[in-house]
Amino acid sequence: MSSLVLFNYDWDRVGFARHADSYPQDTAGFDLFSFPSNAQLVNFDLNRFVDKLARLAPSKGWTAVTSQHEQFGALAAALLAERMAWPGTPVKAVLACQHKLYAREVLARICPEANCDFERLQASYGQAAPEGVAYPAFVKPIKAAFSVLARTVHNRDELQAHTRFGAWELWVIRHLVEPFERIARERLPQAGTAHSLLLETPMSGHQYNLDGYVFYGDVRAIGVVDAVHYPGTNAFMRFELPSKLPAHIQDRALEVARRFLKAVGFSHGLFNMEFFYDAQSDALKVIEFNPRMASQFSDLYQQVRGVDLHQFALELAHGRDPALLPVAVPVAGAAASFVYRSFSSQDPVSMPGHKQEQALLAAFPQALLFAFKKSRSERARDQKWLGSYRYGILHLSAPDERQLRVDCLRASELLGWPAPYTEWHHAATAPSGLSHGALTSAT
Repeated sequence: MSSLVLFNYDWDRVGFARHADSYPQDTAGFDLFSFPSNAQLVNFDLNRFVDKLARLAPSKGWTAVTSQHEQFGALAAALLAERMAWPGTPVKAVLACQHKLYAREVLARICPEANCDFERLQASYGQAAPEGVAYPAFVKPIKAAFSVLARTVHNRDELQAHTRFGAWELWVIRHLVEPFERIARERLPQAGTAHSLLLETPMSGHQYNLDGYVFYGDVRAIGVVDAVHYPGTNAFMRFELPSKLPAHIQDRALEVARRFLKAVGFSHGLFNMEFFYDAQSDALKVIEFNPRMASQFSDLYQQVRGVDLHQFALELAHGRDPALLPVAVPVAGAAASFVYRSFSSQDPVSMPGHKQEQALLAAFPQALLFAFKKSRSERARDQKWLGSYRYGILHLSAPDERQLRVDCLRASELLGWPAPYTEWHHAATAPSGLSHGALTSAT
């Protein structure tokens, strides 16, 4: 008996590797951010991909499949699980979560108080922006990941500039969306095309992430992670655990999740719900639902709560209840995922060398570091699509929040990078009206 892990990169590669002895694993899929692996995007088709895996499954001994990859993996895993009659998230539920316009329509019916005003942008990429749009507006793709092309626009000129793309950019966008579009046309036709942008009324408040899972219809919370942004931007600076959000507000968020997940038929699997909470107005507003774990948080939960989300994913894939797993003794009282980014594509950042990385691990043995060296063209693309480029992510844990701040300063000094924190004492402060980008495990 073996598990198949699809699109297994970054945090997932680290997280699933922790369990390679207990859960024999194979992998399939490609890395969207590495050449030549990402050249497979040229002719990628989800049905063909799943057909091939289904043919291989008997000889490989696969009896379960999982993926925490937003762009292709979660849907591919659902399709394969359905084909092989394995435990998995229903295909329609994955489509409903990932089609951002359809998800808003469902939320408007079953939980309007947690929704925002929204509409499809009535213009194709590159066309003139329509008249009559209420500004400011938050614009984002109906199907996307990694916060790509998610931004607040304040007038028609900004909207027009945001939706003007070159031929190469249009090719990439279409090839990222089309595999999803083919499945959605067949399995969720009422949602309409995903080759479009969505306009939303900007929301304000502090941003949070509810992580949970559904075990054969029973919706259960794992925890809440707080998000902190670079001041005045919609770019994530760090993610913190434990959460500062009051327990009764966390319970409200879970009730919203229960109603939405039931409405879309999400009966099994991990989920992540991004939301804002504004204490002044007591408003809780959903940003979006992700039909998979936020892999970036798995290490944080392991350090602070003694639970391993990647092990949860493997148990669910085999149809077993993660609640029956033993809970480890937490090794830290606080943990954070620090996101290092630059807001100037003309300013390349020096990557730490081997000696720097060794010094970091000597000082902080529990640290987890990802360094992302980018070419000039990659920096320019990220600057246009995201408003900044991310060059590193560092996970640290400590006995308490105060020590975590001290450790962040020291670790950043060792790496030669500016420390990603401001106003550490304040709960995750999202810039009003700016921040509802998509959170993924490559934030």
